[in-house]
Amino acid sequence: MANKTKDNAAKTAGAETMGFQAEVGRLLDIVANALYSEREIFLRELISNAADACDKLRYLAIENPALTEGDAAFKIRLRADKDAGTLTIADNGVGMTRQELIDNLGTIARSGSAAFVDNLTGDKKKDVSLIGQFGVGFYSGYMVSTEISVLSKRAGEGEAWRWTSDGRTGFTVEPAEMDGRGTQITLTLKDDAKEYLEGDTLHRIVKTYSDHIPFPIELEDPANEEGEAERLNEASALWTRPKSDIDDQQYTEFYRHVSHGFDEPWLTLHFKAEGVIEYSGLVFVPTDRPFDLFHPERMSKLKLYVKRVFITEECEDLLPSWLRFLRGVVDSEDLPLNVSREMLQNNPVVSKIRAGLVKRVLGELDKKAEKEPESYAEFWDRFGLVMKEGLYEGTSDKEQLLKLCRFKSSKRDGLISLAQYVEAMKEGQDTIYYISGDNIDTLKKSPQLEGFDAKGVEVLLMADPVDEFWLPMIGEFDGKPFKSVTRGGADLSKIKKDAAKDEDDKPEEAESVVDGLVIALKLALGEQVKDVRTSDRLTSSAVCLVADDNAMDMHLERLLKQHNRLEQSAPRILEINPKHALIAALNTKAGPDGKGDLGAAPTLLLDQARILEGETLPDPADFARKLADVMAKAFG
Repeated sequence: MANKTKDNAAKTAGAETMGFQAEVGRLLDIVANALYSEREIFLRELISNAADACDKLRYLAIENPALTEGDAAFKIRLRADKDAGTLTIADNGVGMTRQELIDNLGTIARSGSAAFVDNLTGDKKKDVSLIGQFGVGFYSGYMVSTEISVLSKRAGEGEAWRWTSDGRTGFTVEPAEMDGRGTQITLTLKDDAKEYLEGDTLHRIVKTYSDHIPFPIELEDPANEEGEAERLNEASALWTRPKSDIDDQQYTEFYRHVSHGFDEPWLTLHFKAEGVIEYSGLVFVPTDRPFDLFHPERMSKLKLYVKRVFITEECEDLLPSWLRFLRGVVDSEDLPLNVSREMLQNNPVVSKIRAGLVKRVLGELDKKAEKEPESYAEFWDRFGLVMKEGLYEGTSDKEQLLKLCRFKSSKRDGLISLAQYVEAMKEGQDTIYYISGDNIDTLKKSPQLEGFDAKGVEVLLMADPVDEFWLPMIGEFDGKPFKSVTRGGADLSKIKKDAAKDEDDKPEEAESVVDGLVIALKLALGEQVKDVRTSDRLTSSAVCLVADDNAMDMHLERLLKQHNRLEQSAPRILEINPKHALIAALNTKAGPDGKGDLGAAPTLLLDQARILEGETLPDPADFARKLADVMAKAFG
């Protein structure tokens, strides 16, 4: 956008030519050159925008009825001019001022095109499918046109304006004449897009993609001088119709309308709640993750209607943030039509709708998990991280949410529920064990798992950052406490080892063998460790680091340090494997009193344990030098 935008906006006479902002230019280049197999979706996007304009004015007219005086029947009209090669999509919605035309169509101020560009994949089909999700569906018109002209008059305003662009060199805004309010978008179609001037084609597209639009979509007949038009859609709110009257295709297209996505709904909830509070809804769980799922604002995108009048899609109290992936509509019969966003906050009606929604969604997810576990596992891979935020936020539905949680484990390839984990617990096991970190594959190789694996004890693998925060808050499941295997108090002595595993050892005998080494390591390492002791958690590794039983989990400590929320780490406990050949050899060197010369071995052991934990060594150069010296001596 040129720097003189504000100066230009102040001028009210004559045409002004301006350049697109750089991001919009990139977007248009992608759209114009996209080899998209279903480019007819341009009409869906433009009709959807027209419906949004009608929705917006209908809401504004509640407070100011004069805005729709003389023309209160909202509609969308299509005009196909075969002689001129143009297709026009017209609405009598809210319309746009001159500055709104510039802001909405020429800059990133409201179009979302900057976010669009940031999320480009390089795959033309996928990139074009992002158009609607980023609120830039208007630009899809350039897939079929050489030029787009937008004539618009804002409701309540006296001036009309025309915005024109070929989608390449910039755009022109000029004063214009227009009867009534609203917006008319006229596309000059490309030679290979003239099929969109045919009535049958337009009828099919509207019926396929836009039948759910709650305003009449009409096709003008050029031969009819009286201006009569053919109705193309049902024009009734889909959520008000009986389920038996709606097929899967209609549900899918309505989902795509409210989500601006191209995927299909994974789960559809169509319901009507009656009683003290009456409301209806049509809510979807997407198949694919919405692009803004992890936006810092964590906003719900459910559209709130009151008596079929659209109110807002930014009602924070309508849905908890941990269900923000839901898309759809909720329509209340008990809220006033002139309700404001401020009035919606802490509103008891909204609170009851929210509670009913959460209960209904969790109940349907529970049924899905029971009947289609493989499909549910795919859902959990996409949205489980978000749902676990509900455990951290202390939702009143935490018990039901815990039952829906799924985890990867050290003994299975798929996902496991907490109920399945408890059912498979070993004799003598009274704790749900877990290990947390940044990567599942790395966790599977952790030395802390060796002793648990030897005794056939399953360990849950936690690799989502939120895991560190909800686990301490929840504390237990089914009376069984959660415990990290990286804590020093993880006691395996009560659990019987699997018969298939190695023969049982007597830990007290093995421990007495290395008393001298324990003493030597404590003296050599000093305050670098909190303690040195033998371990029954190790079977093949020589050493590992663990946190004190009352200390912070090691992974949580690392996360807090990375975000500058913790200045200093607490000293760890160094555990050694008395059955390991290296430990036995060092014990011989240390002697019974621990006074033998171990050289660089204590520091190397500690650094080795740090490396296994994925930590940065305090002095990598010193580690490399000592390791080289040890290897030089070993090889003469």
